Amino acid sequence: MRGVRIPPFYAGEIARRGAIRARAGLPVISMHFGQPTAPAPGPAIQCAHEVLDRDSLGYFESSALSERLSRHYHETYGVEVAPSRILLTTGASAGLVALFAALFEPGDRVALVRPGYPAYRNTLQALGLVAEEMTCGPAENFRPNPDMLASLGPPPAGFVVASPANPTGAMLDADALQSLVDHCRVHGTQFISDEIYHGISYGAEAVSALQFDPDAIVINSFSKLYRMPGWRLGWAVVPESMAESISAYLINMFLTAPTLSQHAALVAMEQADDLQAGVEVYRQNREKLMAGLNHLGITRIAPPDGAFYLYADMHHITSDSLQFCIRAMEEIGVGLAPGIDFDPLDGHRFVRFSFAVSPEEIDRALELLAGWLPGYRDNKSG
Repeated sequence: MRGVRIPPFYAGEIARRGAIRARAGLPVISMHFGQPTAPAPGPAIQCAHEVLDRDSLGYFESSALSERLSRHYHETYGVEVAPSRILLTTGASAGLVALFAALFEPGDRVALVRPGYPAYRNTLQALGLVAEEMTCGPAENFRPNPDMLASLGPPPAGFVVASPANPTGAMLDADALQSLVDHCRVHGTQFISDEIYHGISYGAEAVSALQFDPDAIVINSFSKLYRMPGWRLGWAVVPESMAESISAYLINMFLTAPTLSQHAALVAMEQADDLQAGVEVYRQNREKLMAGLNHLGITRIAPPDGAFYLYADMHHITSDSLQFCIRAMEEIGVGLAPGIDFDPLDGHRFVRFSFAVSPEEIDRALELLAGWLPGYRDNKSG
C-alpha cells in the first residue's frame, strides 16, 4: 500500500464486536455509533416503498429536494440560498471528501478542534493535507474562539467547525460563531460549517454560518434529525462561484446521491411533528443518562447543548478508553465510543455515550453499568 496510512475509526471496532455478540444471540445496546436507532418518519418509508414499485432508480438529482432545502434556509434561518448552490451528496462524508479535494491542495493546513469528529482529521491526511488541531477541552468549555486560530501562526487555508459538536454536543451562540466567521474572512481562511446536528438542541436553536457570511460553506445531512443514517444522503451549500467546480468533483467521485433516498427525504422534511417528537425523546434521554451516570460517580460531563452525546471524563475509572469500550461491549453488551477516536492526545480518559436510543435502552445500559463498573480494572490501573 502506497497511500497515506490513517488510523481506524475505533467505534467501528466496537461495532464489529457487537455484531459478533448479536450473531451469538446476545443483547447489544448500541450507544457507540452516532446514529438514531429509531427509523425514519413513517411517511418517508412509505414513499420509498411506492418509489421502489414504480421507479427504475437510475442516477438522479432531485431539483425538488434542492428547492425544498432552499426554502428550509429561508424559513429556519432567514437567509436566501439559491437551489443552484445546494449540492446533494452521498451523505455528509462524501461532501467533505469532495470539498477538501476541491478547496485545498496538498500541504495546505486546515484547522480543526480537538476533541472532534475523527473523519475530518483522517480524511484531510488521506488527501495529503495537514490537519492542524487546536486543543479545545474542558478548560475552553469545548468551544473554539478566534484567539485559538490566531495562535496557529500563519492563517490556515481552512477551518472546520461543528456546532452542535461531536463528541461534546457543545454549541456556539450567534456572537461566538460570528466572531469565528469574521476572523476567517479577514485572514483568508475558508470557513466550513458542519451543521449536521442542527434541529437537535435543548435550549437555544442553532445558528448557521450562512447568517454571517453568504460565502461560508455548510455541510448537512439527513442522518441525524431525519433519522436516515443508512440512506446516505446529505448536502453542501457552496458559493455560486464554486458550485460548478465542486459538482465536478462530486460526480466524478460519487456520481449522484442515492435516488431512493432523495425521494424519501423530500417527504421526511414535511414531518415536523414526528421529528420534534424524536428530539423530545433525546431530551428526556439526556436528562436520564446524565443523572444515571452521576449516580455511578461519572460526574465530569459538560451538559450538551445539542446533538445526542455525552462526552465523559472517566479518568478515575480507566486510562485506556479503547480497552474500556471493548470490554463493555464484550462483557455486558453496552456499546460506547472510545475518546481516542475524537482526541488522540487526551482521549484515553474520555468515553462518548450516544443517547439516540430508546428510553428503555438507557435504563438497561445504566443498570448493566451499575453492576459492572465496581469490579472493572483496566491493564493500566491494575
